[in-house]
Amino acid sequence: MTILVTGSAGHLGEALMRSLRAEDRAAAGLDILPAPFTDIVGSVADRGVVAPAMQGVRTVLHTATLHKPHVDTHGRDAFVETNVRGTLILLEEAVRAGVERFIMTSTTSAFGDALKPPPGEPAAWIDETVAPSPKNIYGVTKTAAEDLCRLFWRNEGLPCIVLRTSRFFPEADDDPEARAAFPDDNLKLNEFLYRRVAIEDVVEAHLAAAERAPAIGFGKYIISATTPFQREDAARLRSDAAAVARERAGGWREEYARRGWRMAASIDRVYDNALARAELGWRPKWDFESVVARLKETGDIRGPLAKAIGEKGYHPGRFENGPGAAS
Repeated sequence: MTILVTGSAGHLGEALMRSLRAEDRAAAGLDILPAPFTDIVGSVADRGVVAPAMQGVRTVLHTATLHKPHVDTHGRDAFVETNVRGTLILLEEAVRAGVERFIMTSTTSAFGDALKPPPGEPAAWIDETVAPSPKNIYGVTKTAAEDLCRLFWRNEGLPCIVLRTSRFFPEADDDPEARAAFPDDNLKLNEFLYRRVAIEDVVEAHLAAAERAPAIGFGKYIISATTPFQREDAARLRSDAAAVARERAGGWREEYARRGWRMAASIDRVYDNALARAELGWRPKWDFESVVARLKETGDIRGPLAKAIGEKGYHPGRFENGPGAAS
């Protein structure tokens, strides 16, 4: 089965290509940028590139996108061109080529305003029943692309699975207040409690989705590390997250104290991956406690795959206020 991976020069695209080739599975990478795992250089919005690339393909893993940090450097039309038109062209050519399954990488950013409850309200419990409420062109175009996938399952019979991934990038946070408040690895490790996922587990989610897609037809799933929190914790997470973490998660307090790290005082949302585990048969390996154990053993929160990929950035240069800021 030949697999086409779009966005093969990006974090997830490279992770998929590395993993597939390590298993000797036939896979081709497509990206607008030349890279070690890019076989076809061109845009997903260019039908002249996509149509021949789709020949002989049975599975599409569509990770190519303009990301949230690009909001500061790219116009809205560029987001529509890549994220919407590019997805449409891929879907159309996939149908023409007889592709059997189409997996699209989306984002928990699509939930937008639903992720920020008003002051004094409990943390938002985010599962697949929560309606997206995009707050920027990135979220709008990703939800539009998700709807295109549903349309092509409904009208063309192409099995499509949408994976809304939480944070897995290694770059510094785009919020200057967050960067100032915590050491980078401290901040990222805290996020494994509620809004981060290991790149290795994101890869496994895509492969599981590809396996189950024909039986499911169409579905949207949250891909995030398994949280130790429960729905009934939502109010206390907003007011005293550290106390809840002490009750629900073990093994971290001594390591945090040794490093001078802190637990988050307040958590505003929790991503629930239960549906992905149940319906995709996905078994994420890395949660908060297992990453703490890796930190103790290796001194690093990253696994071998994340280390091999490294930081890629989103722009040719660095910005004073972080990866998502252009000033």
